Formats: sequence, structure tokens, C-alpha cells
Amino acid sequence: MTGGESCESVLVELGERSYSVKIGSGLLDEAGKQIKEIIPTAKRAFIVTDERVAPLYLDRLEEALKSAGIENVSFILPPGEKTKSFEWLERLVDTALAGRVERSTVFVALGGGVIGDLAGFAASIILR
Repeated sequence: MTGGESCESVLVELGERSYSVKIGSGLLDEAGKQIKEIIPTAKRAFIVTDERVAPLYLDRLEEALKSAGIENVSFILPPGEKTKSFEWLERLVDTALAGRVERSTVFVALGGGVIGDLAGFAASIILR
């Protein structure tokens, strides 16, 4: 991050499965750098987002990943709860596999709720 931006790390305590969440300004533009700190070998990312979030933030995220040497492809879903379905999950998985996603690919959920649920579930299916 640059300038006066600040970042706070919050620990989500789940025993052996604990992890931290970074909260702060400027993180989107530092996404590639942040991912490389956690996964130094990251070379590819699969971004999942929706039609409302994509026009606002997707270009910045893609650029941040590219700047860190992380090739990426994205999948844009319709917004809303109706998207949380097996139909959209199947499309997401098919697109990821067609895009040569493999075990070393980083899944990035750009958005919350439905996007996080679908991206996480798809990653658990594909990356196992």
C-alpha cells in the first residue's frame, strides 16, 4: 500500500483452520502483491464476480494481479440469490475447467455473499 493507507489483520479463530482477514484501504490495488506474500508460487488466478461488482472493480483487480505476474481469467455471474444454484455452479465449474484451472490456480471471489459461496464451493470441487 502507499501513502497514508492502513491495513488491519483480523484473526478468524478456527483451531487448526484459523486464518487472517486483511481489512483496509488500498488492498484491491495490492491484491497481486498480497497473494504473492501468502502463495509465492501463484501464477494463475480465476476471478469470480457478478454483473454489479465487475464494472466497478474488476479492471483494477486484474491489473493488480498482472502487475504481480499472476495471469488471470474472470467469470461474471448475474447478481442475487437466484444465482446460487446448481445451474450456475455447473457453468462456473465448466468455465474454470475450460480455462485450464488446475490445483495451483488461486480462486478469487470479488464480491460477497453469493459470489463467495459459489467461488468457494467451485474451488473445493476443482482444487481437491
